[in-house]
Amino acid sequence: MSSWDLWWWVILPYLALLTFVVGHVWRWRYDQFGWTSRSTQLQEGPLLKWGGPLFHYGTFAAIAGHVLGILIPESFTRWMGVPENAYRWFSSVAGTIAALGVIAGVVILAFRRTAVPRVRATTSPVDWLALLLLLVVIVLGIIPTIGINLLGAGYDYRMSVALWFRGLFSGSPDVAAIAHAPLIYQIHATAAWAILAVWPFTRLVHAWSYPLWYLWRPYIIYRSRVAARPTEPGTSGRRWRRIGVRY
Repeated sequence: MSSWDLWWWVILPYLALLTFVVGHVWRWRYDQFGWTSRSTQLQEGPLLKWGGPLFHYGTFAAIAGHVLGILIPESFTRWMGVPENAYRWFSSVAGTIAALGVIAGVVILAFRRTAVPRVRATTSPVDWLALLLLLVVIVLGIIPTIGINLLGAGYDYRMSVALWFRGLFSGSPDVAAIAHAPLIYQIHATAAWAILAVWPFTRLVHAWSYPLWYLWRPYIIYRSRVAARPTEPGTSGRRWRRIGVRY
C-alpha cells in the first residue's frame, strides 16, 4: 500500500467522517435557526412541487440500494437464497429508476435555484458546491448501473468497493480492494465522502429534521366560527364550534 493510497482511501475518508459528526454537533449548538432548507413555497411553488418529491424519494431509494449493495455482504444474500443474477438484475433496474428520479429532481431544483431570484439569493457558495458534488455522485453512480451492470457483464463492486467501505467502520479498510477498482467507482466514492465533509455546513442538514414527533403530538383545541341557524331568536348570527387539530 503506497502512501498515496493510505492518504486517499484511509486518512481522508476518516477526516470526512469526523467532519460530518463534529460539524453537525457544532451546527446544532450554534446555528439551530439555520437548520433549514431556507427554501419554501413562499419563494416559488410549481418547480418545488415536482422537484422536491422526485429528489427526496429518489434519494431515499438510492440510499436503500446502497445499504443493500454495500453494507450487506454478498454472503448474506446468498444465505437468503437470492441468486446473484437476480440480485444484479433487481439492483440495476431499481437503481436506474431511483437515479433517474434523483437526476430529474436535481435538474428541476438546480434550475429553480438558478432561475428564481428569491431562491438564488438564499443559496450560499457551499450550497452550490454540495449541489455539484451531488451531480457528480449521481451521474457516476448511474453510468456503471446502466452501462456496466445492466447492459454489460457487470463489475462485482460488492467484492471490492463494499469491502473497503465496510472496513472503514470496522477500523480495517481494504485499501487494495478500492485501489484496484475501476476509475469511475473511485471517483464516485471520492465525491461521496466529499459530500459527507461539506454536509454539516450546507442546507442538507434539514434532512435530519423530519418531524416524526408530529405523529404523536396531542391535539390542540381551538374555536372556529360557523353560521348560526336563523330560527334561533336573539342570536348574533354566529355560533362557535370546538375543533381538535394537530399543530
